[in-house]
Amino acid sequence: MELLLNHRTVRQYLEKDIDVSLLNSILESGIRASNTGNMQLYSIIVTRDEENKNLLAPFHFNQSMVREAPVVLTICYDINRFYKWCDINGTQTDFNNLLWLLTGCIDVSLVSQNICVAAENSGLGICYLGTVLYNAPEISNILNLPKGVIPLTTISIGYPAQLPDQVDRLPLSSVVHYENYKDYSSENISIGYSGKEGLLSSKQFIAENKKENLAQVFTEVRYKAEDSRYFSQKLCKMLVEQGFSFEV
Repeated sequence: MELLLNHRTVRQYLEKDIDVSLLNSILESGIRASNTGNMQLYSIIVTRDEENKNLLAPFHFNQSMVREAPVVLTICYDINRFYKWCDINGTQTDFNNLLWLLTGCIDVSLVSQNICVAAENSGLGICYLGTVLYNAPEISNILNLPKGVIPLTTISIGYPAQLPDQVDRLPLSSVVHYENYKDYSSENISIGYSGKEGLLSSKQFIAENKKENLAQVFTEVRYKAEDSRYFSQKLCKMLVEQGFSFEV
């Protein structure tokens, strides 16, 4: 619990490599995570080569962690391996639908978090990169991902160059519901977000972006609707090309 409660996102790393045996132990800890039906619908791409990291970096919006971390992991939904196993055993199935895509997303999330906890327990720092979904087609091409393999998240891992401050979290009362969901009143919302809105960093974001409040920074600067539509359409196109069907 102490390890989890003290989690920090580390974006700056020492120029120190990660021993292969340590990395393998971390990955082994990762794949011990729970998963659907013990099917393990994921694959992990390990990137250590500088040239390959440089190829990936632009599609992570040139975030420095991709080039500077000794290890970059791309965690993928993978139905390709399962299909091939079925094929050589004389059976066929069709998992190219929303249900199994979401199932694979859950498996990827579980293995990814296990990896992160194992890495932090070994004195390493980690950073999740949500940029994978923005540029999944390009990242897939670089990593030579076949049909049925979708990159979902990336984790940079290395020895911390510094220990950053913890970022804020909403209070438990804002995210935990007992027995059934209790919808939020305006008062609940104001109380729950007051801590986040009162941070000096939040006030700086508001001032720098010339907005009235933090919600506007999130929706009008950081995660604009037009950007979401563009990247969503690109991702949907890729999924359809991969054979997924979302018909109801």
